[in-house]
Amino acid sequence: MGFSTDFVRTVAVAGHGQTGKTTLVEQLLFAAGMLQKAETVESGKTVSDWTSEEIDRKISIYSSLAHLSWENTNVNLWDTPGSSDFIGEVISAFRASELALMVIDGRSGVQIETIKLWRNLDRRNKPRLVAINRVDDERADYAGAVQDIHSQFEAEVCPVTIPIGSGEKLLGVIDVLHEKAYEISGGTEREIPIPEAMKAEFSRAREVLAGAAAEGDDELLVKFIDQAGLNAEDIERGLKLAIADNRIVPAFATCAKTGLGCRALLDFIARIVPPPAGAIEMAQSADGLELAVKVDSRLPLSALVIKTSNDQFSGKLSYVKVITGTLAADAEAFNVSEGKKEKIGKLYRALGKKLVEARELAAGDVGVATKLPYAKTNDTLGASPETPAFVKLRTPNPVYSMAVAAKDKKDDDKLGELLTRSCEEDKTLSYAFNPETRQNVLSGMGDLHISIVLARARALTKIDFVTSVPRIAYRETIQRKAQAEYTHKKQSGGHGQYARVVLAIQDLPRGETYSFTNAVFGGAISKGYIPGIEKGVKEAMESGVLAGYPVVDVAVTVLDGKEHPVDSSEMAFKIAARNAFKDAMRNAGAILLEPIMSLTVFVDEKNLGDIMSDLSSRRGHILGQESLGTGIEEIRAQVPHHELLKYAIDLRSMTSGTGSFEMSFDHYSPISGKIADEVIATAKDFMTRQAEDD
Repeated sequence: MGFSTDFVRTVAVAGHGQTGKTTLVEQLLFAAGMLQKAETVESGKTVSDWTSEEIDRKISIYSSLAHLSWENTNVNLWDTPGSSDFIGEVISAFRASELALMVIDGRSGVQIETIKLWRNLDRRNKPRLVAINRVDDERADYAGAVQDIHSQFEAEVCPVTIPIGSGEKLLGVIDVLHEKAYEISGGTEREIPIPEAMKAEFSRAREVLAGAAAEGDDELLVKFIDQAGLNAEDIERGLKLAIADNRIVPAFATCAKTGLGCRALLDFIARIVPPPAGAIEMAQSADGLELAVKVDSRLPLSALVIKTSNDQFSGKLSYVKVITGTLAADAEAFNVSEGKKEKIGKLYRALGKKLVEARELAAGDVGVATKLPYAKTNDTLGASPETPAFVKLRTPNPVYSMAVAAKDKKDDDKLGELLTRSCEEDKTLSYAFNPETRQNVLSGMGDLHISIVLARARALTKIDFVTSVPRIAYRETIQRKAQAEYTHKKQSGGHGQYARVVLAIQDLPRGETYSFTNAVFGGAISKGYIPGIEKGVKEAMESGVLAGYPVVDVAVTVLDGKEHPVDSSEMAFKIAARNAFKDAMRNAGAILLEPIMSLTVFVDEKNLGDIMSDLSSRRGHILGQESLGTGIEEIRAQVPHHELLKYAIDLRSMTSGTGSFEMSFDHYSPISGKIADEVIATAKDFMTRQAEDD
């Protein structure tokens, strides 16, 4: 069955870990008749968590796509992971959706990942709904959670449904918008009259909802004031405008365990949430101009590959969001990113791992194309090569790394191919050979992220490999001006080798890296040999004199030299320059530089003192802190990279899994004394072992 753009909704279900997202999606699918039974995460049979890793660990690891039909509308649901290790999966789902459904535990209220994801949505100006879940728990406080969201985010939260009772005395929910009430009967929701005892509370909630609907429209506001309220039709119209403008946050009381609240939530998504037509995707034309492309079925085809994965039965799967036009099965599209034609074979709607064949996907819809030969995550598909390329997913920098090496060197290439393919599927992963440290390094969002990737690699390849903490990419530089000369002279029959080079070096401001000046006068060195001298200097800078690390922030000046009419050559001057530079470095007080990272830590207020003390013990410099409300603190610091190699593990231990952090490279800073001596000794030991292995 095909759905036009007006009858498509795509929703990303997101939130802190363990808030019941997967179970809620299961109940929504069951309510819509897509499942015969709503399964639990513990059963290992849910639609969303279907990979072996998710079943074993009982957590969501990948964003999973499912669809349902409600009120003749196709609703696509992305169930996303709650752990910060898999934030890339959440970001891809946000990009593929016009709306987010934030699931918040009615017992805990706003939590750290809720805050981070909410901020991400704010940056995208993406509308959102809130499902306050587990309202049947004795510790749940629906009104308190609504107030928590309002206080935390300064958001206008409007309850669309309210619970009838609480805890063990929870009887059902009231759909304030449609003036209905529901209870769970025989495992499904059944409509019941609004209890007399709840009518006053219902009236107050109705007035709040009407007021929120009226605020964004002058005509409705006048009507609301004159008539002291709005009818259902007016409220619906006002809510549609308010959600489209991202002015309000509708809230729903849900119980994912029983499915209570699902009908009202689905009614709202199908009837009130605006269709995707007119939503904007940013793109770039061939000449580099930024373009705003609106979702529109009347325009030629354009689509974005949101994510790719490989299924053992279906092969390569490309999850595609159609932006303009219609993507049809058995048609051709042009892969703008790769510059190649793609043959679109079969198209599918997803229900977790189950694929349901579809003839076409209209603008705004999401589906799966199989076995596209060239398509990768972030690629743009279009009707022609002139289709503007959509802006790529913006994902955070990795925060945790491991060096990976096959025990048998002949397996390195096979292992590398698989890990490289994993990076193509997951843009928060990186895998690369570091020529400085001579290690293959896999980086991701945390130890759990990396361990799952490596476990999958081991299962697929049967390769035995070892992991270790990566070596740090230190740098070497100088402290003062110095100069040196070196004469390279070699005679071995026939033409010999001769070159004399005099160099001066001095330190540059941090971050300027390198400069080279030829100050030779009087023709002491022919101009044709100067490029050879610069090559020799650059070769010497690749490995310094202290621990073999690259040299930075040095200005080099060629002062003088001497050549021989027969025996001089570019090679001879390169060798002389290389040795002259190393001698000059020794005279200039060579020192080590270590990378300093910019670190932002999010922790509960109760952990603040311990975390700040720990950062100080790691030689960190605290830049500031900020209260994010509801007991969440943000700490900004600069910390040496060496001290953060296992920070993902240590922070989780210190905060019982509630803390999270982000980091990125900031600058290099000098080190000396015992710390420098240990780095130099370790580097020399590593180089000795590498030489023995070679």
